[in-house]
Amino acid sequence: MYHHDWLMRQINTMIQLLGRILFKKDNVKFNIQDESNSTEIQLLYENLLGLINEGKINEAEDLLFENISVDDLIYMKVALDFYDRLNRLDEDELENADFSRDEIRSGLEDVMDLYSIRISI
Repeated sequence: MYHHDWLMRQINTMIQLLGRILFKKDNVKFNIQDESNSTEIQLLYENLLGLINEGKINEAEDLLFENISVDDLIYMKVALDFYDRLNRLDEDELENADFSRDEIRSGLEDVMDLYSIRISI
């Protein structure tokens, strides 16, 4: 239990730090109406949310990595929003989706690697 709480706080801290550094915002929520004119990004975001709601987190993460483009920082914001949403799920929801908090941290670190961002917390 303590490990999960500690890990959850670490993930949250990493997401907030990246949001402040990259987007100068405390809130890393992707706003589909205000932040992207790209139908491709909007569709990706909607599909990610749908898969999360269906408990298909592994599929959602695969979709994110299949579509992410390091040439556009908006994908980083989508990824931060994605991992923030996952981090807010409780342990039972994650377990039912065959996902873990360690996988959330690992996925977030993988996205950071794609963008050549090195932060240790």
